[in-house]
Amino acid sequence: MTNRLIAQSQDSALAGVQVFNSSLMRFKSESFIVLMNIAWTYLLHAYYRRGHVEYRYFSKGNQRRRFERTSDGSYRYWSLRDCINAQECPLDGETVMNIRFLIGLRDEITHHMSPILDQYVSARYQACCLNFNTYLIRLFGPGYAIDRHLQFSLQLQRITREQMITPDESDLPANVRSFIARFDKGLTDAELNSERFAYRMLFVPKLVGKRGQADEVIEFFKADSSVAEAINKEYLAFKEVERPKYRPGTIVKMMREEGYRHFTMGVHTDLWKTESARDPSCGFGTLVEGSWFWYESWVQHVREYCIGRADELS
Repeated sequence: MTNRLIAQSQDSALAGVQVFNSSLMRFKSESFIVLMNIAWTYLLHAYYRRGHVEYRYFSKGNQRRRFERTSDGSYRYWSLRDCINAQECPLDGETVMNIRFLIGLRDEITHHMSPILDQYVSARYQACCLNFNTYLIRLFGPGYAIDRHLQFSLQLQRITREQMITPDESDLPANVRSFIARFDKGLTDAELNSERFAYRMLFVPKLVGKRGQADEVIEFFKADSSVAEAINKEYLAFKEVERPKYRPGTIVKMMREEGYRHFTMGVHTDLWKTESARDPSCGFGTLVEGSWFWYESWVQHVREYCIGRADELS
C-alpha cells in the first residue's frame, strides 16, 4: 500500500510538470496546482502509513473510534491541509508555507483561467517541484527520485529581456491578486525570500566553450564564487519575474546591522521621498494591496547612500 501511494505521488508530480512544460497546454497553472496538491497528499499519506500515524478521519465514541466514510463506504483520509498541519508532519517550515500558498491559490482559481499566473508565480511552482523531489529522497531514499525522468526543455527561440518582464498585477483576477497580497503580508522576509518558498535563478549566455568539451545548456556556480560575483557585478542577467521584496523596517534593520547605527526609519523615509523612489518608472519597488515593498535594487541604493555618508551614519 505504501509503495502504491508513493507511485501515485510520483505519477501526479510528473504529470503536473509535463502539463506545465507542454507548449500545447493553456490551462497550465490550474492543472499544475491540482496535480501537485494530489502528489503532496499521496506522499504524506505514504509517510504516515509507514510510520503508523492514523491519517483517516474519525470521531471517538465511548469505547472505540468511529471512522468517517464516503457515500460508497470508503474511508475518508486527511486532506493535504490536514497533512501539513499534523504534529508528525516531516516538512520544514518554508516548504509547508509553499504548499499552503498553492492550496490557497487552488481554491481561488478553481473557476478562473489566469494565463499570466504561469509566469507571475513560476518561482513558487519551481520551489514546489524541487521540494517534492527533495522529500521523496529524504523520506524514502534516492531510488524514488523523479528528477531522472525529467530533462531540460529545448527552446524554439532565445530568452529575451522582454519575455522576462514582470506581468502587470492588474491583469490578475481581483480575488487572486488579493489572495497573493494577503498571503505575502503574513510572511517574514526570510520566508518570502527562501528558496524553499520561491526558487529564483539568474541566467547569462555562455559565449565560449572548449572544443571537444560537453556543452551543457545550464551550468551551476556557487553563489560566492568568483564567476557568480562577476555576473552579479556586471548584472548580465535576466531576473526571475517574482523578485524578492523587503519592508522598510527590514531595510533599516539591515543597514543598522551593517554598522550604520544612525540610519533610522526617518532617514529612510526622507531618502525615498527626496529621490521620488516610489515612482514606478524607477523600478525600486511595488505597491501590493496598499503596502509598499522594496526590491533588491533599492536596498543596494540605500547601501551606497550609507557608504557615502558613513561618517554621519556610523
